[in-house]
Amino acid sequence: MNKRKSFNPEFKREVRLLELGEKPAAQIARELGVKRNQLYKWQEEIGKHGEGAFPGHGRRSSSESLTQENARLKRELAKSREETEILKKASAFFAKELN
Repeated sequence: MNKRKSFNPEFKREVRLLELGEKPAAQIARELGVKRNQLYKWQEEIGKHGEGAFPGHGRRSSSESLTQENARLKRELAKSREETEILKKASAFFAKELN
Protein backbone atom coordinates (compact mmCIF):
# COMPACT_ATOMS: atom_id res chain seq x y z
CA MET A 1 0.00 0.00 0.00
CA ASN A 2 1.37 3.41 -0.96
CA LYS A 3 1.81 6.01 1.73
CA ARG A 4 -0.18 9.17 1.09
CA LYS A 5 1.86 12.19 0.19
CA SER A 6 1.36 15.20 2.41
CA PHE A 7 2.03 18.74 1.33
CA ASN A 8 2.49 21.74 3.56
CA PRO A 9 0.28 24.82 3.09
CA GLU A 10 3.09 26.82 1.49
CA PHE A 11 3.55 24.13 -1.15
CA LYS A 12 -0.20 24.05 -1.83
CA ARG A 13 -0.23 27.80 -2.33
CA GLU A 14 2.07 27.30 -5.32
CA VAL A 15 -1.14 26.98 -7.36
CA ARG A 16 -0.75 30.72 -7.86
CA LEU A 17 1.44 29.62 -10.76
CA LEU A 18 -1.80 28.61 -12.49
CA GLU A 19 -3.11 32.14 -12.22
CA LEU A 20 0.02 33.60 -13.76
CA GLY A 21 -0.81 31.65 -16.91
CA GLU A 22 2.81 31.32 -17.98
CA LYS A 23 2.67 27.51 -18.11
CA PRO A 24 -0.12 25.01 -18.72
CA ALA A 25 -1.59 23.29 -15.66
CA ALA A 26 -0.28 19.89 -16.76
CA GLN A 27 3.29 21.17 -16.89
CA ILE A 28 3.00 22.82 -13.46
CA ALA A 29 1.59 19.59 -12.04
CA ARG A 30 4.49 17.59 -13.45
CA GLU A 31 7.03 20.03 -12.05
CA LEU A 32 5.44 19.94 -8.60
CA GLY A 33 4.93 16.17 -8.70
CA VAL A 34 1.15 16.22 -8.21
CA LYS A 35 -1.87 15.45 -10.35
CA ARG A 36 -3.39 18.26 -12.36
CA ASN A 37 -6.83 17.94 -10.76
CA GLN A 38 -5.21 18.28 -7.33
CA LEU A 39 -3.93 21.71 -8.36
CA TYR A 40 -7.47 22.72 -9.27
CA LYS A 41 -8.78 21.49 -5.91
CA TRP A 42 -6.16 23.51 -4.07
CA GLN A 43 -6.96 26.53 -6.22
CA GLU A 44 -10.65 26.20 -5.36
CA GLU A 45 -9.82 25.91 -1.65
CA ILE A 46 -7.73 29.08 -1.79
CA GLY A 47 -10.54 30.82 -3.65
CA LYS A 48 -13.01 29.91 -0.91
CA HIS A 49 -10.84 30.56 2.14
CA GLY A 50 -8.01 32.84 0.97
CA GLU A 51 -5.05 32.87 3.34
CA GLY A 52 -7.06 30.75 5.81
CA ALA A 53 -6.95 27.77 3.45
CA PHE A 54 -5.19 24.61 4.60
CA PRO A 55 -5.25 25.23 8.36
CA GLY A 56 -4.80 21.62 9.47
CA HIS A 57 -2.40 18.77 8.98
CA GLY A 58 -4.20 16.64 6.42
CA ARG A 59 -7.05 14.37 7.34
CA ARG A 60 -9.61 15.61 9.78
CA SER A 61 -9.45 14.33 13.31
CA SER A 62 -11.94 11.66 14.22
CA SER A 63 -13.74 13.96 16.68
CA GLU A 64 -14.11 16.61 13.97
CA SER A 65 -15.49 14.09 11.48
CA LEU A 66 -17.83 12.71 14.15
CA THR A 67 -19.09 16.21 14.86
CA GLN A 68 -19.78 16.78 11.17
CA GLU A 69 -21.49 13.40 10.84
CA ASN A 70 -23.60 14.15 13.92
CA ALA A 71 -24.69 17.50 12.46
CA ARG A 72 -25.55 15.85 9.13
CA LEU A 73 -27.63 13.18 10.86
CA LYS A 74 -29.48 15.80 12.92
CA ARG A 75 -30.38 17.69 9.73
CA GLU A 76 -31.55 14.45 8.12
CA LEU A 77 -33.65 13.57 11.17
CA ALA A 78 -35.28 17.01 11.23
CA LYS A 79 -36.15 16.69 7.53
CA SER A 80 -37.62 13.21 8.08
CA ARG A 81 -39.73 14.45 11.00
CA GLU A 82 -41.03 17.32 8.89
CA GLU A 83 -41.93 14.93 6.07
CA THR A 84 -43.71 12.64 8.54
CA GLU A 85 -45.78 15.54 9.87
CA ILE A 86 -46.77 16.54 6.34
CA LEU A 87 -47.83 12.96 5.56
CA LYS A 88 -49.88 12.74 8.79
CA LYS A 89 -51.72 15.95 7.94
CA ALA A 90 -52.34 14.79 4.38
CA SER A 91 -53.67 11.41 5.49
CA ALA A 92 -55.98 13.09 8.03
CA PHE A 93 -57.25 15.44 5.31
CA PHE A 94 -57.98 12.63 2.85
CA ALA A 95 -59.54 10.46 5.56
CA LYS A 96 -61.91 13.31 6.34
CA GLU A 97 -62.81 13.62 2.63
CA LEU A 98 -63.74 9.92 2.45
CA ASN A 99 -66.32 10.21 5.26
